[in-house]
Amino acid sequence: MQTEPTTLSSKLILLMAIATGVAVANNYYVQPLLDTIAQAFGISHALAGSVVTAAQLSYGLGLFFLVPLADLVERRRMIVLLMLLATSGLFVNAIAPSVSWLLVGTAITGGCSVVAQVLVPLAATLSAPEQRGKAVGTVMGGLLLGILLARVVAGTISSLLSWQAVYWVAAVAMLICTVSLWRSLPKYQPQVSLSYRQLLGSVISLFKTEPVLAQRSFLGALSFAMFTLFWTPLAFVLANPPYEYSDAVIGLFGIAGVAGVVAAKWAGKLADGGKGNWGSWIGWIAGLVSWLLLFLADHSLLSMLFGIVLLDLAVQMAHVSNQNVIYALQPEARNRLNAGYMTSYFAGGAIGSYISVVLYQWHGWFAVCCGGVMLSLVAITYLAATQRKSQA
Repeated sequence: MQTEPTTLSSKLILLMAIATGVAVANNYYVQPLLDTIAQAFGISHALAGSVVTAAQLSYGLGLFFLVPLADLVERRRMIVLLMLLATSGLFVNAIAPSVSWLLVGTAITGGCSVVAQVLVPLAATLSAPEQRGKAVGTVMGGLLLGILLARVVAGTISSLLSWQAVYWVAAVAMLICTVSLWRSLPKYQPQVSLSYRQLLGSVISLFKTEPVLAQRSFLGALSFAMFTLFWTPLAFVLANPPYEYSDAVIGLFGIAGVAGVVAAKWAGKLADGGKGNWGSWIGWIAGLVSWLLLFLADHSLLSMLFGIVLLDLAVQMAHVSNQNVIYALQPEARNRLNAGYMTSYFAGGAIGSYISVVLYQWHGWFAVCCGGVMLSLVAITYLAATQRKSQA
């Protein structure tokens, strides 16, 4: 049972964007809560930060081992099952008596929240070619909005109720989205004659047969490493002098990154117009400029806000540009291409989270910003080198 590419209704695209945002938000609720959780369990900032790393690692594993299944099984059923499992992990977090249980719940939720990465290529598959970039950009905009609003919602609920209440609310939101998707998504049975083992092997082989996938995956890993390098230690900066903000105020800083939602749509339009590389260049140059502003963020609120806006714009411009490039490689293997790319992407995010805590403990915010500048320069150099090679 296979649905031919068609023009998705605006209502269904919006639902997919919302569900994608709600699912991916599960990995980011904890970020503004890190200082509160550290105090609640009596643990160090480094151990509290490991919850973020656990979310990124489990998400990366889910991308590699679960997302390729979307090329084998009926996708609506798979989407619903993953969302239900992610919800169970949220319930574990809500009642976690220790940081160990919080890590377990985070791992379950993180691994199954990869449902977001089944919804994104499904939007591409169900769309007509001339509207594919717009559909992907819209759903990716929902994904980014989920990441940003996760911090706002988590900070507000934590300040009004408790940090555990954040996960109760998240679980209810997931259940509502699950029911809505079950009722609205068309059934889609892929036509791939491979075993699961062959499917996983084909993900790896795609990196060899499609050098563009390897190139874009490396750039994607760098972009998300840059993203988590900033957001992971931010709660520690804002909870301490000179700011000393509450969880609610810390969460509000996510709103400053809404520019990334607009950037996702811009990148989609550029891709539809055959100018996808422009999105990559705009993204990485903006990323470098953002880190130069963020050097002052530990004592300048204005630099912090402008830096966040530019950083989120940069990451999404680069990311959506990457996705549109890889989706055009082999339409019949979009989920495997996406799995390979996004596994690299979140591996970069996990590394960025880990490095950020190490740098912050070593030499504070200055060291974190130096790391961000280095990542930007490496990416710009690599992008220039690969484009020169492709034109030679």
